[in-house]
Amino acid sequence: MAVTSHSVPNSNSASTWQGDACSLVEAFRSGERSPVEELDATYAAIASSDLNAFGHLDQERAYAAARSADINLPFGGVPIGVKELDQVSGWPDTEACVALSDIVADFSSVMVERLETAGVVLIGQTTASEFGGVNVTRTVMHGATHNPWQHGRTPGGSSGGSAAAVAGGLVTLATAGDGGGSIRIPAGFTGLVGLKATYGRIPRAPKVQLGNITTVTGCVSRSVRDTARWFDVTSGHDPRDPLSLPSVAPWEPHLGTFTDALRGLRVAVVPDWGGAVVSPKMWEVLSAHADRLIKE
Repeated sequence: MAVTSHSVPNSNSASTWQGDACSLVEAFRSGERSPVEELDATYAAIASSDLNAFGHLDQERAYAAARSADINLPFGGVPIGVKELDQVSGWPDTEACVALSDIVADFSSVMVERLETAGVVLIGQTTASEFGGVNVTRTVMHGATHNPWQHGRTPGGSSGGSAAAVAGGLVTLATAGDGGGSIRIPAGFTGLVGLKATYGRIPRAPKVQLGNITTVTGCVSRSVRDTARWFDVTSGHDPRDPLSLPSVAPWEPHLGTFTDALRGLRVAVVPDWGGAVVSPKMWEVLSAHADRLIKE
């Protein structure tokens, strides 16, 4: 399954890569563009964007990584955003709360460590709701983050900055986390792939003692194959997180091979989740898609 194009509503990002991260790596390897060129375009797009998707940028670190990027790695040279509830050593560790604005992380999360090993270029922190507590992204620290499909509306939360950045064409990938919808809601609000995986699939160390058994880490992306590759490089047991799971067979090579295994399964389509208000147009689109899947 190869998705190499993506509809990006934010016209300020025309010079950044408009496809998924996997196709961006292919472009690096073919010489179509370089990691530094993509990083130049990324920071220019952020500077001209009105989405308010980023709260902290680290150009010095990013350019050092881009200049030395190994494009043979799974995500070699790909700029990504890091949700501000994740940890990157030397970056703010505020939980999106202004009362914690002077705290700086002295470690990186296992997920971030593994992503850097896979070649990503960390460009900055995407905005989130305070402590990941609500499903909109608006804080005292950063103000409101906007949905790239309609300015003035929320991209959801708590991973709203990540979703706005990826859907708005600023980066192809960004980290995210989900306890009660914080990956799935922003992905749904912005038209992205958002998977809440099994708890423990990606270790939450070394801050695992502050976690709970509902919150997982992951990403928002533009394609299923990007998400599959993400989990291939970030999952697997780490002794610092005793609840983390062992590695499993890679997902990316098997994409598109499960059609027959899915036939015959029963899937529920719930119009209102027991009380939610759903617009007639939304239900019309969802029903049509469900009918199409049944026929296929």
